[in-house]
Order: sequence, then C-alpha cells, then structure tokens
Amino acid sequence: MAKKGFKRSIRHTKWFKVLTAGVWQDHPTFCMILGICSVLAITNRLDNALAMGMGVTFCTVFSSLFVSVFRNVIPGRVRMLAYMTIIATFVICVDRFLKAYFPPISEAMGPYVGLIITNCILMGRAEAFAIKNGPVLSSLDGLGCGIGYTFMLVLMAIVRETIGFGTLLGHKVMPHNWTNWVVMTRAPGAFFLLS
Repeated sequence: MAKKGFKRSIRHTKWFKVLTAGVWQDHPTFCMILGICSVLAITNRLDNALAMGMGVTFCTVFSSLFVSVFRNVIPGRVRMLAYMTIIATFVICVDRFLKAYFPPISEAMGPYVGLIITNCILMGRAEAFAIKNGPVLSSLDGLGCGIGYTFMLVLMAIVRETIGFGTLLGHKVMPHNWTNWVVMTRAPGAFFLLS
C-alpha cells in the first residue's frame, strides 16, 4: 500500500509534471512544430535518429541548466547571443564526441549535428522556461523535451528505415521480395509520415 501512495505522490510533484510536459503535453515537434529540419534530414535510419535524439537531449538538458544558473547575470539585451553561445558549446561537445567515437554516424549525419545550435527547441526552452526557473526544474524540462523529441525521431526512423530500406539498424527485417519505398528514404517521406 505504501508503494501505491508513493507513486501517486510522485505523479503530483512539480518535478514530475515538468519532466512529462515535454514528452506528452508540450511535445516539441507535434505540439510546437519545432525541430522539423533534423526530423526531415536524419530519420531515414534508426542509428542516425538515436544519435541525433541523444545529442539534442544532452544539449537541451545542459543548455537549460546553464541558462538557468546564469539567468541573473545575462543582460536582457544580449540574452539570445548568450543562449546561442551556451548551446554552441554543448553542440560542439556532441559533434566532437561523435567524430571521436562514432565516425560512421558522424559522417552520415554530416552538417545536421552542427545545426542543433539553431534548433528552436533549445532556444525555445531557454527563453520560455530556463530563464524563469531554477536549475533542477530547467534540467528536467530539457530532459522531458529531449526524451519527447528522441521518442518521435525513433518512431519515425523505425517506419522510414523499415519501409524505405527493408532494414532496421542495418539488419534485414522485410521479406526478400519486399520492394523498398524509395520515397520514405527522402525528405517527402518524412513529410508524409509527420503529417
């Protein structure tokens, strides 16, 4: 009985509500139509989608944390420039990590890792939430948005890779007589699936 009461109490905490808001209620792509560029570009393969999702999640969590920590120091006139600098720092970390430890994925994703800097999800969370809240809540908000974004990328990539290439993580999953839907490997396939 104590565990049931504990679960109920966790669901009603502000931390839990902030974390789950980005996953369900305020989903970055479905509800706010943010981050579409990378959705179109990299969801044709599951490994690319996982790498992008984890990279965006990492950058969102830590940029929200740092914006929140420095919110009283950042002048209002240059706050967007400060956000971009903070975000760029973490994007460069992700880019260097992928180049060092996962060169094939880094090469396949090309310039799209660097475009995380301009991703409206990160800027939006910094401006709408992190600048007004403490570090813990801001990190949880970034984590929730990152998880929601990664979940959407993974779902789209599973469908696109399976139908477009007949594979999943490079392993053949469709019958040998399957005809690949080439349109699903291109940007229009992502548009069709997203709509």
